[in-house]
Amino acid sequence: MKADRIADPWGARAPYRRHDAWPSRVDAYLAEGVEPGAVQKWVGAASLLHSGGDAMDIAVVDGRMAGVRGRAVDRVSRGRLGPKDLFGWQANASPDRLTRPLVRRDGHLVETDWDTAMELVAARTRELLDERGPGSIGFYTSGQLFLEEYYTLAVLARAGIGTNHLDGNTRLCTATAAEALKASFGCDGQPGSFDDLDHADVIALFGHNMAETQTVQWTRVLDRLAGGDPPRLLCVDPRPTQVARHATLHLAPRVGTNMALLNALLHETIRHDRVDHDFVEAHTVGFEELAERVASCTPEWAADICDVPAARITEAAELVGTTDALLSTVLQGVYQAHQATAAAVQVNNLHLIRGMLGRPGAGVLQMNGQPSAQNTRECGADGDLPGFRNWQNDSHVADLAKVWNVEPSTIPHFAPPTHAMQMFRYAEQGSIAMLWISGTNPAVSLPELARVRALLAQERLFTVVQDLFLTETARLADVVLPAATWGEKTGTITNADRTVHLCEKAVEPPGEARADLDIFLDFARRMDFRDKDGGPLIGWQEPEEAFEAWKRCSAGRPCDYTGLSYDRLRDAGGIQWPCTEANPRGTERLYTDGITWAHPDHCESYGKDLETGAAVDPVEYRSLNPDGKAVLRAAAYVEPHEMPDDRHPFQLSTGRTLYHFHTRTKTGRVAQLDEAAPEVWVEACAADAMRLGLGEGDLVRVATPRGALEARLRVTDIRPGLLFVPFHYGYWDTKEGDGPDGGGPGRAANETTITDWDPASKQPLFKTAAAALTLVARADGRYAPAPTTTASAPSDPDSVPATAGGQQAYATQNSEPGGTP
Repeated sequence: MKADRIADPWGARAPYRRHDAWPSRVDAYLAEGVEPGAVQKWVGAASLLHSGGDAMDIAVVDGRMAGVRGRAVDRVSRGRLGPKDLFGWQANASPDRLTRPLVRRDGHLVETDWDTAMELVAARTRELLDERGPGSIGFYTSGQLFLEEYYTLAVLARAGIGTNHLDGNTRLCTATAAEALKASFGCDGQPGSFDDLDHADVIALFGHNMAETQTVQWTRVLDRLAGGDPPRLLCVDPRPTQVARHATLHLAPRVGTNMALLNALLHETIRHDRVDHDFVEAHTVGFEELAERVASCTPEWAADICDVPAARITEAAELVGTTDALLSTVLQGVYQAHQATAAAVQVNNLHLIRGMLGRPGAGVLQMNGQPSAQNTRECGADGDLPGFRNWQNDSHVADLAKVWNVEPSTIPHFAPPTHAMQMFRYAEQGSIAMLWISGTNPAVSLPELARVRALLAQERLFTVVQDLFLTETARLADVVLPAATWGEKTGTITNADRTVHLCEKAVEPPGEARADLDIFLDFARRMDFRDKDGGPLIGWQEPEEAFEAWKRCSAGRPCDYTGLSYDRLRDAGGIQWPCTEANPRGTERLYTDGITWAHPDHCESYGKDLETGAAVDPVEYRSLNPDGKAVLRAAAYVEPHEMPDDRHPFQLSTGRTLYHFHTRTKTGRVAQLDEAAPEVWVEACAADAMRLGLGEGDLVRVATPRGALEARLRVTDIRPGLLFVPFHYGYWDTKEGDGPDGGGPGRAANETTITDWDPASKQPLFKTAAAALTLVARADGRYAPAPTTTASAPSDPDSVPATAGGQQAYATQNSEPGGTP
């Protein structure tokens, strides 16, 4: 069976009942003209363009990629693939891939050889270390590399260079997930499992547009909705997402008010005594303070703040408060706001006071955005120390120093690791003089882009960019290193429910492009980093050797990988950590027998004040939580920092669409995906559009105190007073290449966003800017280039053509066992 997977992103239904196993369905797509019999080999991998971790095989014909297929036995996907999985691999063969290193000469980037480029990087590093010390060097990495590459980067940055400035773009998408888990459970680590979707009675999605960000898991929900004893869905989202359209109850609160809504849900749960007191007594501290804090947070109080009827809040509280199996998921609608961590923690609190943890269907999924965001956190490439070690605990630092055979003083732990937003501020001020950016594109993804472009273009800042393409950021660099990508190198990826997959090299990278691991190892050799005995600091050369080194670092820690190996992952497929020799099948759920990593001697963090971000000191934490239970942390609602006014009467939220990933550097080069959403657009509701005399397809200007963009208007059922702009669109496919054409109107959403962040997780705010909306030109028969299959569907379904991919988007869906192409 074949289907247009652009028109129908989730594919055919396979209904199943609660507690039954999700039926398999193998999805596949082969390039035009390639017959299944022509495929010479299939190479194992997992998806790269979201955090779902769908296992797949890459088809190889004559040394080139020719397609992909799902894997029926995969615990995550049961063979399914989403549109980005099916079509995204074609970006690897783009003719504009970087194939040779570039260096800046007389203001222009020119090709050179690897030795010249790397020696330039090493020479500048030595010069800065001699003159200004390790604090003058920063590393900003990605959520798209492999575990082995992050770990190598963490070792060379922290123990080789000795800098505290190492973070990832995961700061923009997953920092709140980590901070919320540390705040509640003392340590990072996803409590739940995707398998909980098979068992839950109620699935509550807080700011999580699962239908577009984790398409395969949404397929799983759709299959359950079509079967017996379907789950009831609670959707909290200001947009009319597909989740909202299928929800039992949809709440569309004013953006920036999640904290008030969640405090009201907790108020109702406690008021009706829907509390598992035995669980609270055995496994938590802080219940009395939480109960006192939410005592006045009635549904009526929250209704005024959230602009949601009190009766609907009461209904939501009853839904989550009376079920026997509650699964909650959380993502950017919560994470990219001014009280991100505080709100995400209240979701944890809801589960803790209801005892909804550690059993099938009862769990929390604090979701990730990018495919290997989890690995940046485990390996210490996102600001924390590797293996979820606590930088405030000297014994943890000493333990890490022993693993690396260096003195503890070698590892900077005099202050909290520098978060990305502060690193870019240091670069702007000049204290960071060298910034090495790998696998990410801050000139499109960071807030307030005019400022970001200016700081990256400073002559005093030496910038190294390692990427596949000449991105907006690479165009501003001093050295550009061509990187290999998924399918062209080997390594492991861990998804949002702790499942580790092995991704193996299928084809050679183009030209002279190298794996990120090889680039980091080359740099380490040139710098001649040594351990305390004079041996090489980094003793591995191959991905598998790096994985074995990481296993030694993870031993005895919450993310213990010691029971895994490349051979085991090849044979068994995805396995969830922790996985040890005593537990070789991995761990489906955490906290099945109490809270295990919150003890003061073992925890990754002592926590932070949710309202100010001030760190809790060790003595205070030990006094609060001497026995290592989960901590119920309370917080009051605080109004967003920037509110609408007469000049900027709307709230502006940026976000994602199903067919693109990050800054569109890959998906914008794939015909099926790009044609589904080829250009930026703005969403507003019908009432607001009518009041301003605007209609579908009008060219409009969105302006904030930072900047402006122009795009065509899509009239949707989004909540009144709110505008939405997808954040994917930059300038690489425009005349200028790195910014607005000729100083004209911007195209990127982040021209308008604010430099501000959540106090605890330091995740930037992309959801609560104040904005103005004005007409630039009439539609004149044109319509917004937004898909109709998603949250961007028009209010009037007949007003625009339906999104479809046509013949080029037809993919196989096979429900027969073994029925692969």
